[in-house]
Amino acid sequence: MQSAMSRILLVEDNGELAAAVRYNLEIEGFDVTVAADGRDGIAQARAIDVDLLILDLMLPGAIDGFDVLESLRADGFSAPVLILSAKGEEGDKVRGFRLGADQYLTKPFGLLELLERVRRLTTRGAVPRRYGQAHETMRFGDVVVDLDARSVSRGGRRVRVTPRAFDLLVALLRREGKVASRIELLREVWGFERSVMTRTVDAHVAELRRKLEEDPANPASILTIWGIGYRLDRNGANPI
Repeated sequence: MQSAMSRILLVEDNGELAAAVRYNLEIEGFDVTVAADGRDGIAQARAIDVDLLILDLMLPGAIDGFDVLESLRADGFSAPVLILSAKGEEGDKVRGFRLGADQYLTKPFGLLELLERVRRLTTRGAVPRRYGQAHETMRFGDVVVDLDARSVSRGGRRVRVTPRAFDLLVALLRREGKVASRIELLREVWGFERSVMTRTVDAHVAELRRKLEEDPANPASILTIWGIGYRLDRNGANPI
C-alpha cells in the first residue's frame, strides 16, 4: 500500500479494462480518476493534481493519446506519463517518448508489471527531508537544479522539464564532466526496461537542450560524445 495516497489519472476508452485497472490500483492504495476520451483526459489533467497519467493512445474522437500528451506537455504538465497501448510499433514508442512519455507498456500486459511500473513512477525522487533543512542544489551556468523539490530554474525563472528529463540531467551532473554512455543512462534513469530504446535518451537530451541551452543547435553544456553518449560541461555554460 502507498504510505501517502498518489492520484492517478487513467485515460482509457475500454470500460472493462479501465474498471479492472482502476480496481487493482485502488487496492494498492491509489486514488484513481478515469477519463474515457482525449478531451476529458486533458480537462481532468488540468483540473486535478495528478501524480501519474496512464494514457491509452487509440482514443475515440478527434483527440488521440498523442494529442493529449503533446497538449499537456506544452502546457507545462510535469507528472510522469505511462503510455498503455496496443500500438507496439517502434515508431509509435519513439513518438511517445519524444512527446514526453516516461514509460511505454503494450497491450496485452501483465497486471504485476503494470503495478510495478506505477510504483516506480509514483515513488521516483521521493526523498524525506526534515523541516527547515536546506535543499540540495546543483548548478551549471545560470541553471539551478533543486534535487529535493525536483525543480529546475534558469536565470532565476522556473523551467518545466519532464520527470525523466530531470533524472537524466541529475545523472549527467553527478558525473562531474565524465562521459556517460547511452546504455549507462538507460540503466540508471530508466532501469533499462525492455520498452526503452537508446533513442529515448536522445529525445530527452533534446528536451533539455531546448529548455536550458542558449543555442540548442550548438549546445555549450550538454555535449554529444559521438559514438559513446553524453557529458555535461559545467564550464561551457555562460556564467551566472
